[in-house]
Amino acid sequence: MKVVLATNNEGKLSEFRSLLEPLALELVGQAELGIASVPEIGITFVENALAKARHVSALSNCPALSDDSGLVVDVLRGEPGIHSARFAGSDASDVENNDKLLALLANNKSSKSRSAHFYCALVFLRHAKDPAPVIATGQWYGTIATEPKGTNGFGYDPLFFVSELGLTSAELKPEAKNRISHRGQAVQELCTRLAPFI
Repeated sequence: MKVVLATNNEGKLSEFRSLLEPLALELVGQAELGIASVPEIGITFVENALAKARHVSALSNCPALSDDSGLVVDVLRGEPGIHSARFAGSDASDVENNDKLLALLANNKSSKSRSAHFYCALVFLRHAKDPAPVIATGQWYGTIATEPKGTNGFGYDPLFFVSELGLTSAELKPEAKNRISHRGQAVQELCTRLAPFI
């Protein structure tokens, strides 16, 4: 089954291809089909994921999968949250977003005051007007490190410290990250719920 993933992020596309391998889907990124991104105007991860999935499904005439995920930092009242990818500006790089986060947390030294979690909302639509989307979510808890470490992953991975492993997300091997991450948890739930349709 051909499914369009609502993202222009090559790192995310690669990660999803690996995560969804058991379903044997033909996963195509929206950029490969020349589909532009839709503005993210929702106030929750689920709203944004649903809007992105409907957009790419309508323009591709294919089933669609979308995720909206981000980093939620408790002391920052949930920021960067749904603005994670553009925290330091609409065209911000991962490094710029990470630098802004570190600057905002500069006076918060204890691990308790640097608590955070990644959140992922996945939406699967059989078609653009699907009235019963399949929605799966996952959360991954940790703290924000004081400096980036590791070269795997993308986004805030170099700063997201997993205390039980003593490593940042970017220091984990991809297979290990995929088993325990917010996206990995959401995909496991999604795979279970999609089994009857595939």
